Amino acid sequence: MSSGIAAGVQAAPQYDAEKRPITAGGFVDQDKGTVVFEDDTKAAGLSGWIHKMGVPNKQFIVETNGSGVCLIDYNNDGWLDIYLVNGSTFDALDGKEPTPHAALFRNNHDGTFTDVSKEAGVQNDRWGYGCSVADYDNDGWPDLYVGNYGPNRLYHNNHDGTFTDKAVEAKVDLGNWSPGSTWGDYDGDGKLDLYVTGYVHFDRNNLPIAGTKAVNYASCLYRGVSVNCGPRGLPGEPDHLFHNEGNGKFTDVTVKAGVEDKDKYYGFATIFVDVNNDGKPDLVVGNDSEPNFLYINKGDGTFDDQSYVSGFALNKDGREIASMGIAAGDYENSGLISFFVTDFGDDYKVLYHNDGDASFTDVSYKAGIAQTTIPFVGWGDGFLDFDNDGWLDLFETNGHVYPEVDQHDWGTTFKERPLLFHNIPDGTGKGRKFEYVPPVKGSGLAVVVPGRGAAFGDLFNDGKIDVVINPVDGPPVLLKNVNPDKHHWVEMGLVGGPKSPRDATCATVYLQANGMRMRQDVLSSGSYISSNDRRLHFGLGDATDAGTAEIHWPSGAKETVKIPAVDRIYTIEEGKGITGALCGGKACADAKAK
Repeated sequence: MSSGIAAGVQAAPQYDAEKRPITAGGFVDQDKGTVVFEDDTKAAGLSGWIHKMGVPNKQFIVETNGSGVCLIDYNNDGWLDIYLVNGSTFDALDGKEPTPHAALFRNNHDGTFTDVSKEAGVQNDRWGYGCSVADYDNDGWPDLYVGNYGPNRLYHNNHDGTFTDKAVEAKVDLGNWSPGSTWGDYDGDGKLDLYVTGYVHFDRNNLPIAGTKAVNYASCLYRGVSVNCGPRGLPGEPDHLFHNEGNGKFTDVTVKAGVEDKDKYYGFATIFVDVNNDGKPDLVVGNDSEPNFLYINKGDGTFDDQSYVSGFALNKDGREIASMGIAAGDYENSGLISFFVTDFGDDYKVLYHNDGDASFTDVSYKAGIAQTTIPFVGWGDGFLDFDNDGWLDLFETNGHVYPEVDQHDWGTTFKERPLLFHNIPDGTGKGRKFEYVPPVKGSGLAVVVPGRGAAFGDLFNDGKIDVVINPVDGPPVLLKNVNPDKHHWVEMGLVGGPKSPRDATCATVYLQANGMRMRQDVLSSGSYISSNDRRLHFGLGDATDAGTAEIHWPSGAKETVKIPAVDRIYTIEEGKGITGALCGGKACADAKAK
């Protein structure tokens, strides 16, 4: 057993012109690049909260993986709030030091946020990892599931700015280490079901220390240097599918539904999303250093494991990868959902192109993203249209897991900068590829942190997609989108009817506008164990006609809605059409806007 991480061949070190490792260098002057994001963390009031995960030297894997971030409009005021999961320490678990707390930052509508986690009751005094957002009881208010090392939380929204943990009562608390979660109505009964990933079975009474029985007496090495052990060589935790019974309780149907994780793979990110366009949510799971899962929904309450036959289990070389984050999006405007999966350093990050019929091809090199990503350890990721031209771009947040890398001349660093790729034509007239966007000195893309979770959404209701990063052992990072384009856009928040989940999770919208047909899906999870803006965002380029939306509701109903105006955030209710509109974050005064 070596490092215990799936990776490619050790890559040659890469440095910039100033001899800095490329993971923390490669910056360009303003005249040679565009400032896409600015670091707005301090101005927004987020810099006082600190993420903490174990001790700085990261002796154990439980201290390295980091936490997610969820964008949630918890008070239904039409503005996104930010939930940042926190880790912990062994001393905190043992009562020897204060417990780090998660933070719910309320959006003040003026570019600033206020930490309301204590009064909201969502501090989660446990060792936290991931989160997901969904209205599981169809009461019109978003709830929050938090995955921990230790029992999980199901925070039910009380409609008054507070939450109550219902995990034990709902029977979804589990126990050891379950980082990822996702929601979807897999059996079409109108109620959202819950899938939770299991990672490593971490036993504090049998700690995975190199050379001990816990790791079969193996040495745990990275490039010949001793590091923390895992995940390979450690026992795994199984995944679970919970059926929503509609009475506040859930039933474990993992085996019955055909999604049993028999080998207890190391599960991280997971997403319910319709992969084959049959109107039923399928299930994707990213496994660390083991083959990924793709379960296709058969429509009878069970799934068909098509992980290998689909091409999603492995990369083009037939190797498993250290899957951390999963971004889902239709980057070609073909009507099909593809996946971008982040991975460890010394390996390229994988773009799985959806070829139709639930089959995927690794097109990472062809699409132009493989080579650039190799030196980086990738975590949170997302498809986002940062310049509102109607084509989905790619963002990846990065950070190493071994602090030891800073003591060696390996061309890599513990703190790493994020990566942004712009979606452009591939030159054939048919396909698309991604062009690396260089980081301008002093801009948001030049922020160097040990990144982990990342979430994407329109935090300022200005039609531009921003990014929130949750690094390990430090304050969060809010990257405000300041791209100089003047393109138009439209956003939609969906409300399901009586036969759909109320929050319309797994609804799909095709917008015909600006001479193209774009697709967006309402998803409860994504990135690295995080949750993005649930409102659907469409860039329109220079078009002044907002187009027509074809909405595929979870109930199976299809609805066509003409969108009246650009640069608006619409609320669309199943069977009722547009029921509200925001202009500049306030209710539109113009009647025509609706």
